[in-house]
Amino acid sequence: MSLILNIDCSGSTASVCLSENKTILALSSNSQMQDHAAWIHSAIAGILKKVDGSYFEPEAVAVTIGPGSYTGLRVGLATAKGICFAKKIPLIAVSTLEIMALSVKDEVKDLVCPMIDARRDEVFTAVYSSKLDLIQPPAPMILNKQSFEELLQNHQILFCGSGSKKLQLLNPGANASFSDKEADASHLAHIANDYHQLKRYVDLAYAEPEYLKAFHTTSH
Repeated sequence: MSLILNIDCSGSTASVCLSENKTILALSSNSQMQDHAAWIHSAIAGILKKVDGSYFEPEAVAVTIGPGSYTGLRVGLATAKGICFAKKIPLIAVSTLEIMALSVKDEVKDLVCPMIDARRDEVFTAVYSSKLDLIQPPAPMILNKQSFEELLQNHQILFCGSGSKKLQLLNPGANASFSDKEADASHLAHIANDYHQLKRYVDLAYAEPEYLKAFHTTSH
């Protein structure tokens, strides 16, 4: 049995879930972004509580490590690290972009490109194969008409996430398709289970959010 507590606070909607292997036992979400810090501890207590009043004891905690909301990532990671320290259990960190890619995997024919809205014309993005192998690593990008032009000549790409709406407005061509499906902690649970089996953990003392540095322009 692999009982894992999964925490995703990287976006506007936060979610937590308890999973056994890859089965979701309980899930809770909160769409009020400003309330994530106040909501998360009671939500975790709620999904860990059994019918008889006792509590499940997870073997590990998984958290989305970024990119995403600066505040949300800090809240999620601090909560996850606190539980791991207290219970002396390992921490699993997963890219937000990877769980986004997984959430639309059934729709992917060739490549998938999750995008997180940054600011202005900027996004945080990566490219994965239909099997979720990493093709282009996570990075910030300024979108324009030429974005993905070369890749789209030879590949069908499914774009997803909050940033993909910016690209859709640029009409990138027939090989581009778009999904509005959103990832949550249940998708994190799927990847976290694989990481747990491989003992792919991160060091509690040194784990930090992976914000991905956004582009900044300075006018002179």
